[in-house]
Amino acid sequence: MQSDTVQKYSHQYWMYEALGFAKNHYKSEVPVCAIVVKENKLISCGLNLTEDLNDSTAHAEIIAIREASKTLSNWRLNNCILYCTLEPCSMCMGAILNSRIPKFVFGAYDQIAGACGSRLNLAYELEKEKQIEIIGGVCELECAELLKDFFINKRLTI
Repeated sequence: MQSDTVQKYSHQYWMYEALGFAKNHYKSEVPVCAIVVKENKLISCGLNLTEDLNDSTAHAEIIAIREASKTLSNWRLNNCILYCTLEPCSMCMGAILNSRIPKFVFGAYDQIAGACGSRLNLAYELEKEKQIEIIGGVCELECAELLKDFFINKRLTI
């Protein structure tokens, strides 16, 4: 999966980890994965479960944040980095900001619902852009290709 040129614990390294989880996820769910990392250790992993749970809030980011909070016994995820294969929607971006995650890294941009600049910039709108560092487009092509393939296959089975 990962090339030998990807430095361990780089943003690309962790995004490839998230991509690996997303690729092995259920075929009924949009293959989005979010992981929380603290001090170069994987704390939690969230995958979209909206279809399986019939829950519109069961996005990968929300699940990863909930699991990280449980693992760390703290809702404040200071000193953590959240990686996600897709730019978050406004609901997920709100959760990211409220959990005090200081750095968020995502892969593919979401021109329809992206809340980190593609459609709107929630951190800017809420005047919290100085509280979080946002890095977009990490492994963008690979993340976008996974989503594109999923939706092509989904249309072919309808």
